[in-house]
Amino acid sequence: MSAEEIHDHDRGLSHDLPKLIEQGMARRKLFGLLGGLSAAGVLAACGTEDGTASSSASTGADTRPGAPPAGGAPGGGTGTTVADGEIPEETAGPYPGDGSNGKNVLNQSGVVRSDIRSSFAGASGVAEGVPLTIRLKVYDLTGETTKALPGAAVYLWHCDREGRYSMYDSEIADENYLRGVQEADSDGWVEFTSIYPAAYDGRWPHIHFEVYGSVGDATSASDKLRTSQLAFPKDVCETVYATTGYEASVSNLSRTSLETDNVFSDGYSLQLAKVTGSVSEGYVATLNVPV
Repeated sequence: MSAEEIHDHDRGLSHDLPKLIEQGMARRKLFGLLGGLSAAGVLAACGTEDGTASSSASTGADTRPGAPPAGGAPGGGTGTTVADGEIPEETAGPYPGDGSNGKNVLNQSGVVRSDIRSSFAGASGVAEGVPLTIRLKVYDLTGETTKALPGAAVYLWHCDREGRYSMYDSEIADENYLRGVQEADSDGWVEFTSIYPAAYDGRWPHIHFEVYGSVGDATSASDKLRTSQLAFPKDVCETVYATTGYEASVSNLSRTSLETDNVFSDGYSLQLAKVTGSVSEGYVATLNVPV
């Protein structure tokens, strides 16, 4: 991808500032509703419902089988909670595949799926790389109380091990892997089976996602609640990129940081996933998504 494409993809603070201002107003409304609760009380109230500890969003524990432990292990972050505010609105970039720029994977039969490593609907490619499970917990911050949002849907997509986006990059324009939709369960969780994305030139390693009120909204790309991005911790990236197939990511990662990335430089605490696991067994990235 050319430098021009990358800059168009991630236009940064100047592009997102109006949305951030709108988001800040929503946060002030939330804390006004919380009224006289102390900060400690708010954190405690939200922590008991939280999922696996993530670098941006969780102090509770995901008790499901195979869930990563809570706490401040490597690959983790600051232990903030959903009380810290909504997940920031970000650019979807030029490769969303949601019909907004002509290409649309959301209207293809089979897009609602958990395992997004392979192409579908007549395409047969499979993305190779270090295994990654992505767990997002969707919260509703619009009411008087913070609560999980069952029935919401998340459309998620990211680049492959070579830094390419299916449906767009010429080598994989006929593929649609690393794209899929999932419906949140009764606790607000969605889960995707994927591979660890590359670091391509000009960007910190990330995953894109859009949140909708329902699967029907997602597959018709209507009434979107939020577009955002998930970031990965540096130590895990360095470990993954030392493996075969990620060679280009080593130098690309060395040329940027979360503090200089065009999307995350204005603040990433609410987007930095908690990541646990290993190269041999695969990784689990967990993030709270308050909208």
